[in-house]
Amino acid sequence: MKPSRVRAGRQRVPPVAYAFVLPAVLFMVATVLYPLAFTVDLSFRDVGLREIVAGGGEFAGLANYRAELGGAEFRSALWTSMVYTVVSVALSFAAGLALAVFLNHRFPGRGLLRSALLVAWVLPSVVSANIWRWLLDGTYGLLNAALRGLGLLDADVFWLVQPATALASVIVATVWSTAPFAMILLLAGLQSIPGPVHEAATIDGAGPWQRFSRITLPLLRPVSVTVLLLLFVTTFKTFDTIYLMTRGGPGDATTILPIHAYLEAFSFFRFGTGAAATTIMLLIPLALSLFYFRALRKEEVA
Repeated sequence: MKPSRVRAGRQRVPPVAYAFVLPAVLFMVATVLYPLAFTVDLSFRDVGLREIVAGGGEFAGLANYRAELGGAEFRSALWTSMVYTVVSVALSFAAGLALAVFLNHRFPGRGLLRSALLVAWVLPSVVSANIWRWLLDGTYGLLNAALRGLGLLDADVFWLVQPATALASVIVATVWSTAPFAMILLLAGLQSIPGPVHEAATIDGAGPWQRFSRITLPLLRPVSVTVLLLLFVTTFKTFDTIYLMTRGGPGDATTILPIHAYLEAFSFFRFGTGAAATTIMLLIPLALSLFYFRALRKEEVA
């Protein structure tokens, strides 16, 4: 009796299996791929309100991109976006790391505290934005009342309508809602570090700061890079929090790229330049993500 041969190659997928994934594919095409392709096509056309209603639109080539990249409003929005994103990500990561290190120790009520901290992250952004708008209101806001009660404030401060404080206010609101997300991922990374590593370092005479800087942080690097990337992508495309708190004002103090693209399309009805701004806004985190995955692949090969 001859031994049976194992046929090499992939197994044949039964046709009925495609029927199960077809709804998900159609949903992705309808809600992601088609709007994306439509936006990119729109960015190469001269489209106003009449063309949106009636259809069509003359092909304009790169004119919309030149108008955006050469415009002062776009450059201001890009700069504000980068400041807002970099500062928010840095503060969210630092706060999340501090909370993760704290919660990595056992103490009574740790689970309850961890659940309470997650409330800021699981709250809908509409709710959290309105909470902060109420807290920072210049007339009846809780922050002004608390500062007056402590004797630190003599007159009302309108935090969201003053250029000097508006951007800082939306950054604080963003950090409050994103730091718990960083905390959960970093806490999982901390708990994956073997305990004997720290024990051996303690026996060798390493102090808390030495163990943290020379053992914890290097071993936490892969998780940290992933957290920073996710925070950057999430924060860079923020729209609802800032729009609900300041509408992009005062002036253009909090007008980031998503707000700028929205105003171009739906306030000034310049849909071509609005689509161009949206496409550029998409390319920045996409380039960062590709750079991250390429570096990650090199690390895996090494």
